[in-house]
Amino acid sequence: MDKCMRLPKHIGIIPDGNRRWAVREGMEKADGYDHGISPGMELYRMCCEMGIEEMTFYGFTVDNTKRPSAQRQAFTKACVAAVEELSREDASLLVLGNTNSAVFPAELLPYTARHDFGKGGMKINFLVNYSWQWDLGLKNGIIGPCLKTKEVPRIDLIIRWGGRSRLSGFLPVQSVYSDLYVVEDYWPDFKREHVEAALAWYDAQDVTLGG
Repeated sequence: MDKCMRLPKHIGIIPDGNRRWAVREGMEKADGYDHGISPGMELYRMCCEMGIEEMTFYGFTVDNTKRPSAQRQAFTKACVAAVEELSREDASLLVLGNTNSAVFPAELLPYTARHDFGKGGMKINFLVNYSWQWDLGLKNGIIGPCLKTKEVPRIDLIIRWGGRSRLSGFLPVQSVYSDLYVVEDYWPDFKREHVEAALAWYDAQDVTLGG
């Protein structure tokens, strides 16, 4: 990477395409999630090397929990495994999502307060059982007094795998001025080149924040 490249301070990650990848590989849809853990760790370490200050990973949403039980159990298990792996790194780790639900994994409750597992490590936010309605405190069409993810700062760059160019409810307030880069490959097919291309593209953008 070019040492003079302008890097984003905060990157959002939407790791989509796990189910489509599994079907392509002749597996059941639920089998794809487990293959998304290793790419996440490789991406985290790559961003650490480059000096990225903060990352937010989209784990699963409240809407995702409407999927068949085998898939729900699989992506929940994968998210728990990913958070536990990150907890063994030099990271400042926070899990955010609706804990007032039976589908929120109990194993992740201790991480809903930020844990620092090293000195000066990257900040990692992990969205689990997240919804934008919950985040905004939306009730009967009225927005609540406090953003649930108020600790998470504005996102500079969002990278979405799987070829779909939508946010899917991902942190609507923090994403208001984000640049969105779409990777056509599925998440389990992660390559370092995906991120390098995204960062080169971001470096070429005219970031004005509306000014």
